[in-house]
Amino acid sequence: MNRAGATLDRAGRVVVEPDLTIAGHPEIVVVGDLANFSHQTGKPLPGVAPVAIQQGRYAAAMIVGRLTGKTPRPFRYRDQGSLATIGRAAAVADFGKIHISGTIAWLTWLFVHLMYLVGFDNRLLVFIKWAYSYLTFNRGARLITGQENKPNAD
Repeated sequence: MNRAGATLDRAGRVVVEPDLTIAGHPEIVVVGDLANFSHQTGKPLPGVAPVAIQQGRYAAAMIVGRLTGKTPRPFRYRDQGSLATIGRAAAVADFGKIHISGTIAWLTWLFVHLMYLVGFDNRLLVFIKWAYSYLTFNRGARLITGQENKPNAD
């Protein structure tokens, strides 16, 4: 339990009602990887971005609906599939009965992620950065080691 009286699961997620609220507190909405929503399958939804995006949209519509006097329907998650990159120009995609891998899945991953960005400018900028990194083999990762690079005093 916590200060709001919400029930937590073993992983510390808040157990939510079918409308993503806390039992006894319809004014508190919990979404994303903080929420344990297990009303559809009996198992909590995974803590991934597609779940959080759908829950966020539902929560916004529910709040607007309540302000206009409408009773919300329960949240219903629609699995749109899974995408994962596994290497350079390699990925896997699972869209229900459709399973693809390799370069086609990687291009699908690239397209889907670009389309979720807001605005043409952002999409173009990210695409150019990705293309540059791909062509130059630049991984773009930075490690924080705690050691400073000091110039030699020789």
